[in-house]
Amino acid sequence: MAGRSAIRDESRKYTSFRTQETARTGHIIAHSVEHFPAFAVFLFGLTFGSFLNVCIYRMPRGLSVVAPRSACPGCARPIAFYDNVPVLSWLILGGRCRGCRSPISPRYALVELLTALLWLGCYAEFGLTLALVKWAAFAFLLLGLVFTDAETMLLPDLLTLPGLALGLLFALFVPVNDLVSQLAPGMVQIPLSSDLTWHLWSFLDATLGALAGAGFIYGVGEIYYRARGVEGMGFGDVKLMGMIGAFLGLKLTIFTIFAASIAGSLFGLGTMLRVWIKRSRRYQALNHDSARARAWHSARLALRHHQMPFGVFLGGMAMVALFFGNQFLHWYWKLL
Repeated sequence: MAGRSAIRDESRKYTSFRTQETARTGHIIAHSVEHFPAFAVFLFGLTFGSFLNVCIYRMPRGLSVVAPRSACPGCARPIAFYDNVPVLSWLILGGRCRGCRSPISPRYALVELLTALLWLGCYAEFGLTLALVKWAAFAFLLLGLVFTDAETMLLPDLLTLPGLALGLLFALFVPVNDLVSQLAPGMVQIPLSSDLTWHLWSFLDATLGALAGAGFIYGVGEIYYRARGVEGMGFGDVKLMGMIGAFLGLKLTIFTIFAASIAGSLFGLGTMLRVWIKRSRRYQALNHDSARARAWHSARLALRHHQMPFGVFLGGMAMVALFFGNQFLHWYWKLL
């Protein structure tokens, strides 16, 4: 009897152990399955970031983004597939070509990582929905335009114009909950079903955002040109702002314009101050009379003739608007 009791006890212990192990294994599997989509989105972001680097380099030069395959900018040697792994290859090779050892810009790794992080942020915000596709595409386009403008002072039509069309198209499927869609339905009654009505208001929001964004930048550029005889805004900025408006709608387009204007002004003042400090030290070292006044004149000339890639600020603030614009406006209205 004692032997049977011991066997039963051992059997219960074994059953309890197996149950705990099964529960632990199930928890690990569930935990892994839960985080797999985020990991997959991050990997897709790295891959598309690698393609975005090709666009940033080739589009301003009028080259095809499809062929030929990627090559070293120094020796023109094609890059092997094992040296083309996003971020990791750049880190392993120390930012240099395997063949000629010429330096490769850290921009390549930075763009890949930023694309992946932005896509991961979109996944965290919107989940596995069509909205994720919309905002991931928006982030992809913005990032490409920001870096292209920073490097070449160009905003390729191959990114802005398809982006404008995509923004309007997505508005028909992913609602743009903006000023028009919030205010107009209570003021204007349309004899359509509620399902069709939100599509209409959303598309109208996107259209007004595109027109307001592009129109504002175009108007400012025209005023600046007529006042000073110098082109202040390129037409690429107009098309960029049209694309941003189509994605964000009217309210966040206005936020983007004003936020970008503030950021650009701060950058311009910082540039002016930096020039003034350098010139002041130089004139003082040369014992010039009125060194500070001369430096101030130089700083003003530098600010007037310095070409600032305003698309960088428009694109950057549009990303801020995507993730934080509504929260900021809500906080701002509470203060008033």
